[in-house]
Amino acid sequence: MTITATSTTTQYGTHLDPARKHDFAFLFDVRDGNPNGDPDAGGMPRIDPETMQGLVTDVAIKRKIRNMVALLGEGKPGYDIYVEAGVALNTQHERAYTALGLQAERTAKSADQEQARQWMCQTFFDVRMFGAVMTTGKALCGRVQGPVQLSFSRSAGPVLAQEHGLTRVTQTRQEDIDKGETTEMGNKYAIPYGLYLGYGHFSAPLARRTGVSPADLEMLWQAFTLMFEHDRAAGRGEITLRGLYVFSHQDAFGSTPAQTLFDRITATPVPKDGPPRSFADYQVQIDTDDLPSGVTLTKITG
Repeated sequence: MTITATSTTTQYGTHLDPARKHDFAFLFDVRDGNPNGDPDAGGMPRIDPETMQGLVTDVAIKRKIRNMVALLGEGKPGYDIYVEAGVALNTQHERAYTALGLQAERTAKSADQEQARQWMCQTFFDVRMFGAVMTTGKALCGRVQGPVQLSFSRSAGPVLAQEHGLTRVTQTRQEDIDKGETTEMGNKYAIPYGLYLGYGHFSAPLARRTGVSPADLEMLWQAFTLMFEHDRAAGRGEITLRGLYVFSHQDAFGSTPAQTLFDRITATPVPKDGPPRSFADYQVQIDTDDLPSGVTLTKITG
């Protein structure tokens, strides 16, 4: 069944309206790669030990979104990234005080902190969307509760984490190479295949506080569709977004619980000999019949 967005009373598409509550689901798969290594387990793919289902944290997905927004929004006002590799968070706080001509000190007036908080929301996409705790250092910018929250993503079935031995070049000095000391043994983790389903939520009342615009929502969905395409690495070369589905409510609060909507999306293995090894080995179904009153569904990709 073809899924399309229904009409909206705003000038924007329903899924781009920040005055509405949105609940969204996303499907992605990985083949012969590691979608999210666990540093407490030597980088092994995250797994639920009771069910052997694979897990990908919300933090990992947010990192990919941030990286993609940094590429898409480069040079555009309002699309700087707050949590950026190699940049101290306190340095970002100080930018606000400098831009506003305020004195950075631990005893800054609450009015100054509120000005700084608003500047951070206006300047940084991830503060505006994901929120931040900006209470360290001298330049205090307060706390922001972001309107976008993500869940852990969980694989539709069990995954098998495999360790692959490898050799790698380690020596850079010619004298070591002359001695034959050129390589050492290493390892790399990967799963043969996994199809993951994750969920997210957008709160319109919180978005109003941080100043989210339709352009911000458009940027979020675009970053979702491209985040794996520009995050390639040897250990995650074959990760693909398979679907992004946005349930939009008729107002800021909605009357239908998110899980009731998410239950309409299922991914089940196709009967076959052997374990799933491709997206074709799963049947993905989205029940679009008799959606609750006031809820529309937009299929952004899939």
